[in-house]
Formats: sequence, structure tokens, C-alpha cells
Amino acid sequence: MLKITAFNGSARKDGNTAILLKAALAEMEKKGFETELVQLAGRPLRGCTACNGCFKSKDKKCAQPDDGLNGYVAKMEASAGILIGSPTYFADVSSDTKALIERAGYVSMANGGLFRRKAGAAVVAVRRGGAVHAFDTINHFFTITQMIIPGSNYWNVGVGRAIGEVENDTEGMTTMKVLGENMAWLLSKLHAAPAGKGGGEK
Repeated sequence: MLKITAFNGSARKDGNTAILLKAALAEMEKKGFETELVQLAGRPLRGCTACNGCFKSKDKKCAQPDDGLNGYVAKMEASAGILIGSPTYFADVSSDTKALIERAGYVSMANGGLFRRKAGAAVVAVRRGGAVHAFDTINHFFTITQMIIPGSNYWNVGVGRAIGEVENDTEGMTTMKVLGENMAWLLSKLHAAPAGKGGGEK
């Protein structure tokens, strides 16, 4: 069974970002995919120190003392699809989300492209403005790591401030539903077994 893993980069566990991610994952579960939501809250990640240790070791791990990042990279590698969600902080992603992107991205490139041709989608929670910039930041990670991005019927943004408020954003919740449907469709096409072979191209 193909797995899809979502990473919630919010400092709030089970806040608006998690609600949006769960809405998208629910649609993928309906299509038979295994899903997991990983919440970064409570265990802060350090940013990349540019030590280049991952390029020297090439062991699919970050050389920094492990603060959970290496487990996240392993989950990403084992997944066919990856969602990264973040609240909007000063018109960009949270520091934990940025650290995940920096270090996982470097480890991927150091090891020949661990995430190449996986499906990736960004999800952003916002109070008012700056969400598109945050959305772009996550998508830049997907494109530089050679991932494939499914779209939705709008940018993958949900509006809300207090925990649970995003559920009142009908358009945002619908966008998550469509995103989940489209990601499930994309993965089913990417992993359809060609005649005479055991699975889709890696």
C-alpha cells in the first residue's frame, strides 16, 4: 500500500494547520492510501549549519546531533507522497518548517535525490496575509528536489486564527478536499504498473 506522510510545521499541535492537513489526508484514505500526520510541535528543529556532513557521509542522514530530523527524512523516503503544512509567520513558513525543508533537502541532494518523482503538496494556514509567499516557499522545496506537485481548485490555503476557526472557511476546506482527491489520482497514475513490470518508474 502506498503511503502519504504529512508534516505539520506549526508550533500548535492539532491547530488550524493540522486540521487542513487532516482534511486532505482523509480524501486520500478514502482512495485506499495509508496516511500519517507528523506534528513537529514540541521538538524544535535547528536550521541547516552548512557543515556539508551529509555530502561527506552520504548515509541519508543529517550530520547534526539528531533532533528528530533523520526520522522525518526516513519517513519522507518511505512515502510516495509528502505534504508539508505551515502556519504563516511574517509572510513565510514557520522556523520548524524552514528547518525541515533546509536539512531534508540537503540530505536528499547529498544522496542522489531521495525524493525524486514523489508527489508533494504544500498546505498553509493564515490569519490574513502572506500565505501565498509561504505556499511558494514549500513548493520551491518540492521543485528543487524533483518532486511532482498536484494542484487543487485554488491555492492550498485555509483562513483562521483561533484553533478550529479554519473549519469555518468553507472554500479553504473544499480546497483541501480537492487537493486530496487530486493527489490520490496523481499517485495512482505514477504508480500504475506498466505491462510486464512490477510497478511505476522510480
